[in-house]
Amino acid sequence: MQIHVVKSKIHRVKVTGADLNYIGSITIDEDLMDAANIIEGEKVQIVNNNNGERLETYAIPGPRNSGEITLNGAAARRVAPGDVLILITYAIMEIEEAKAFKPALVFPDEETNLLR
Repeated sequence: MQIHVVKSKIHRVKVTGADLNYIGSITIDEDLMDAANIIEGEKVQIVNNNNGERLETYAIPGPRNSGEITLNGAAARRVAPGDVLILITYAIMEIEEAKAFKPALVFPDEETNLLR
């Protein structure tokens, strides 16, 4: 049997932009992506602490050390700059593997979105 487990979590980052006219996705500072072991194109669940919205899209890298967190396309309507988000990715694995697995948990600076 396989189960879904949390693979990565970027906790409490602020939205820096919302670009309705972009094709889609979430742009994430590449330093944050690396720290959380998130790869380009990976599905990301977005939890908006300000309004309770939950949505899924895919990650694209933003400039390193920029703190950028931009929702693109239709998802831009579900956030506002300054909203606080939790970004989560999941993996599917065997139960025994999941018992030993340790997710990448990232807690960036809440004001700048930069790694501490």
